[in-house]
Amino acid sequence: MVKDSAKSARTDLLIAEAIRNRQNREAGYRERALKIYPWICGRCAREFTQQNLRELTVHHRDHNHENNPPDGSNWELLCLYCHDNEHARQLDAEAARRAGMGAPASPGSQRATANPFAHLKDLLTRQND
Repeated sequence: MVKDSAKSARTDLLIAEAIRNRQNREAGYRERALKIYPWICGRCAREFTQQNLRELTVHHRDHNHENNPPDGSNWELLCLYCHDNEHARQLDAEAARRAGMGAPASPGSQRATANPFAHLKDLLTRQND
């Protein structure tokens, strides 16, 4: 019982330290990004002020939160909504790749052959006559 308690306490300390380190790292690059870039969402162009700045997030373009170059080249400021949308699109793309939908078609695979505009010129010519 004492062993489990000591192990649990050590685990709790490790988790708390990891959370503290992550928060410190995030605070560092967030502050730098807010100094480098204008307070505008990079997608929807919503402008931010001191009152609503908490809704502006730092997005890592390569999705690697450890990649924080001093010039900010891996960051973009996004509002909460656009940031969530960006990550949802990334998850959707990854799911499509895993399902085989993201790979280019191989020469032997079936492709769509329909051409909806095949006779458009004929139809337009008839209407103009």
